[in-house]
Amino acid sequence: MHNDKDIIKAVQADPEHGFRLLLKRYSEPVYWHIRRLVVAHDDAQDASQETFVRVFRHFRQYDSKQSFKAWVFKIATNEALRLLGKRSGKVMVSLDDTPEETLNMKADEYFDYSDALSVKLQQAVHALPVKQQLAFNMRYYDELSYKEIAAVTGSTAANVKMNYHVAKEKIVKFMKSNI
Repeated sequence: MHNDKDIIKAVQADPEHGFRLLLKRYSEPVYWHIRRLVVAHDDAQDASQETFVRVFRHFRQYDSKQSFKAWVFKIATNEALRLLGKRSGKVMVSLDDTPEETLNMKADEYFDYSDALSVKLQQAVHALPVKQQLAFNMRYYDELSYKEIAAVTGSTAANVKMNYHVAKEKIVKFMKSNI
């Protein structure tokens, strides 16, 4: 698989080829990142598509001093939050919003609701404040560094680390309850 530097060079040299490399590397991770936030498959597909359109349109604005992965995930996160904001009737969702303000769970044929442990884990994650959800999802599932997550969320690595550990403690407590 191509690394980020190869993708950046390819987009600059041959945008069509570079975009294919970008999609090959990031389409699945971006989809699942968004999916964990918006829940529904169709919403995640829509936000993923819009993410890549925005990445392509704004590619010249990418600052090579920052992590390319963090830049892509920031755009994906913003698309997910924008979708959640539309869903709740707001123009934009804030990272300070509570899960009740952002999450509108709806049934989806792409999620196995018969796996009680997975359902409980998703409930635990979605019970977290948005900043903690983002820190947990991007660290645990997407394997981003604290520095990369900080770049995505506009925070500091120390705050992200704190949010991740608080989230992890809350999830463990939630998972142990009602067993």
